[in-house]
Amino acid sequence: MNAHETATITTEETSPVIISETPTITAPARGTARWLRALAAGLLGGVVALLAMLLMMVAQRVWLGVPAPVESIPDRIAPLLRIPEFFSLFDRFGGYNGLKRFGVLSILGGMVAVGIGIGLLYALFTENSRTAEPAKPRRFGLSPVALIFIAVVVALLWIGTLALEQPVLDTNFRGLPPGPATLFTVIGLLISYLTYGVTLVLVCRALTNDAPLGAPSAPIAGQLLGRRAAIAGGVAVIAGIGVGASLARFNKRAVFSYDGRQYRGATVQAITPNDQFYSVTKNVVDPNPTKAFWRLTVGGTADHSRTYSFNDLAALASIEQETTLMCISNGIGAGLMSNAQWKGVPMRILLDAAGPHAGVVEVKLSGADGYTDTIPFDKAMDPTTLVVYEMNGAPIPQRHGYPVRVIVPGMYGEKNVKWVTAIELVDHPVKGFYEQQGWGPDFVIPTRSRIDVPDGGSSLPPGMPTTIRGIAFGGNRGVSRVEISTDDGATWRDARIDYPGTHLTWALWSADWTPTRPAMYHLAVRATDGTGTPQISTFQDIVPQGARGYDRVTVRVV
Repeated sequence: MNAHETATITTEETSPVIISETPTITAPARGTARWLRALAAGLLGGVVALLAMLLMMVAQRVWLGVPAPVESIPDRIAPLLRIPEFFSLFDRFGGYNGLKRFGVLSILGGMVAVGIGIGLLYALFTENSRTAEPAKPRRFGLSPVALIFIAVVVALLWIGTLALEQPVLDTNFRGLPPGPATLFTVIGLLISYLTYGVTLVLVCRALTNDAPLGAPSAPIAGQLLGRRAAIAGGVAVIAGIGVGASLARFNKRAVFSYDGRQYRGATVQAITPNDQFYSVTKNVVDPNPTKAFWRLTVGGTADHSRTYSFNDLAALASIEQETTLMCISNGIGAGLMSNAQWKGVPMRILLDAAGPHAGVVEVKLSGADGYTDTIPFDKAMDPTTLVVYEMNGAPIPQRHGYPVRVIVPGMYGEKNVKWVTAIELVDHPVKGFYEQQGWGPDFVIPTRSRIDVPDGGSSLPPGMPTTIRGIAFGGNRGVSRVEISTDDGATWRDARIDYPGTHLTWALWSADWTPTRPAMYHLAVRATDGTGTPQISTFQDIVPQGARGYDRVTVRVV
């Protein structure tokens, strides 16, 4: 008797019984296979939908400047970190660039987990509703439960992201001012999440339903699942390649190669070349505005607001002004400072045109990268505070704020907002991006000086004349005197001021020295600003108001 034959068995007490030897699939086995197929569809659907959403976000970032959550969420979190936590993370992840990479990868990893997880949950809801109501007609082959589930998920993702990113929704890397930028971000996020939801539904339906759109549900035949899954997998691979290529492109534009760049040493010039100017940025990829896209809004607590195009701004009366910038994180003897010739419009012209109300105390500055900071109203009205569009006779380089940035002489670099898109008059104190962490409250640059030559640890022969050189900087007070010591401050003598600059710039100084005998020499420098106030001698660390103290260099004479 073979596998497809039947036998008739009779007994004295029963009727014949037919026994089939054809293999059968039990209901539990069919149910398990159906669930596994649904989960596989949800997994693959989640992957394809996630990649489609990421491609949509990349397209919006490139063409419209809409920030993706991998950039905006870290920007939302960073100001909430207190300074000790901030620097603790620096140490843990190898500096600011390491922390930036960690932030991006963490958010990206979270998005992957959530995207795939939602795909699996959607598959479970879909299969459960099919089991509960197998005969109920379905629009497009989808159960009402499945449609409601995906609609709720999209809504929750959108609303949740808006709530989380609320303070940075006005970021736009192409240079739109805050109002339009917020609208672009809100709509862009909705489109991205709808892309995810629609793609997930279509992929899962294709993998589990053989009916045409608009027809009643018809579960797909098992032998077709593999072929459709292969097609979906191919789509995922193509989308993955697109996402990978986009990430590689952004990585080439990332700030890691120049963030933290310093300018110091024997080659320091009075005017720093644009490509050597020091650089500090909070971003992973800096904004890339265009003149055509960029706009600047000026308003707030004022009679009226106005929006300027680049041509509008360039048509206003302008001045050229040499000004030195320095980062609040510049350590004693470090090179996070540079000097340039800037061209632009005094900010007071723009503020006067807006008609400030009585009671204005600060001016809030916003950049295309979502960065914000404030300066006192009196400082904003100072004739030397500029909204500039040229640096050393050329358009401002992209990494330094193209097409327009702010120059605030005498205040740390963080107040000199790059890629500025909004100037807002406010009648109450407002804390900027880093100020929220606890920096300040004093952001006025103290008098500083530095030894560039010789380097610490240098070896010199006795009896050979050498020249000690460096810079001195008094914020917006100028430099009136520089003194050096070759005996660790026991005695002092005047150095030459080779380049006095202006009251807004650094000065370059030098002094001749001939060590007479072999020994370890401890060199030191101090400066006096243009008001006659000497440099503070007592060491103070960078946090929270910038470093203070004398720069000291040890050299060996052998």
